[in-house]
Amino acid sequence: MFQASYTGLHLNFRRPAGTSRGVLRSKQCWFLKLVREDGVTGIGEMSFIPGLSMEDPDEIEIQLDHICKLISRGEMNPSQPLPSLPGIQFALETALADLDHGGHRILFPSDFTEGLTGIPTNGLIWMGDRSYLVEQIRDKIKLGFRILKMKVGAMELETELEVLAWIRSEYGSDDLEIRLDANGAWSPENAPGRLTAFAEYGIHSIEQPIAPGQAEAMAGLCSDPVIPIALDEELIGVVRTEDRSKLLEMIRPSYIILKPGLLGGFQVADEWIQFANRLGTDWWVTSALESSVGLNAIAQWTFDLAISLPQGLGTGQLYTNNIPSPLQMEGDRLWYRAESKWDLQSIITT
Repeated sequence: MFQASYTGLHLNFRRPAGTSRGVLRSKQCWFLKLVREDGVTGIGEMSFIPGLSMEDPDEIEIQLDHICKLISRGEMNPSQPLPSLPGIQFALETALADLDHGGHRILFPSDFTEGLTGIPTNGLIWMGDRSYLVEQIRDKIKLGFRILKMKVGAMELETELEVLAWIRSEYGSDDLEIRLDANGAWSPENAPGRLTAFAEYGIHSIEQPIAPGQAEAMAGLCSDPVIPIALDEELIGVVRTEDRSKLLEMIRPSYIILKPGLLGGFQVADEWIQFANRLGTDWWVTSALESSVGLNAIAQWTFDLAISLPQGLGTGQLYTNNIPSPLQMEGDRLWYRAESKWDLQSIITT
């Protein structure tokens, strides 16, 4: 028997976060709390990204309130699948995992949670004018990043190519790996030409060059790619197991990008990984811009997968009001420093 409740938090970005879907200055998240009869509390986070999350923003709090009441009355098992509400399903799964380990925010004990090993990450470069892009790139390289992920698709193509030309004039492919993320900005008609233009600069991969839901067009781009293609948004909302398998079989991308907070949790992400491994498709994990609570859960699960590629988990410093936690970025690695304590009073006491 559990008592369930939730708390919302409005996260404020330190600087505007530009993508081809628009500019984010703030975002909403919710913390779902499960309290056992012995008083131990497990916490999970639901992160909402407009235009990407499956949940209806006008219904989220109504759904959370209803689910919490059902759980508290013993009328709903918190491990019950909620395929139409993947963000809430992820929050419940992580809250239960937290409870299973005593409610200390150690969900997957490992060398990572012991502070012995950090998780390699890429440096995220948001869209903006040329000077802002160059400023971000210089800052990331100064911090020690040797893999950059650059958002593309909203500015003039010439500007984006000029920035890449500048990068390559100072850092060769052996010195700096560049990943691109178009967030589905291009049409199937202009995507091939844009991929060819970007390929000149030794690009590692590009995420979601065209919008999801165009599987045949995406399969065509992946059949003989000038730049290896990664699926990201394409995976969100694919609910049935058989549909996940069919999608990857049809498109056969070079990579898939896993956002557990938008896919429905770790069990769903594990299934995507199994299908990808069968096809020889590689993968990495990224956050859905969660606060420290969600990022912590995702980072611990990711480390447990014996990862081989740098991950997209260096997002904890995006906000002015993030929840204080043991997560720390040092250079290009995310670390769990247990000597830095969690400050969860705003979540637990409200």
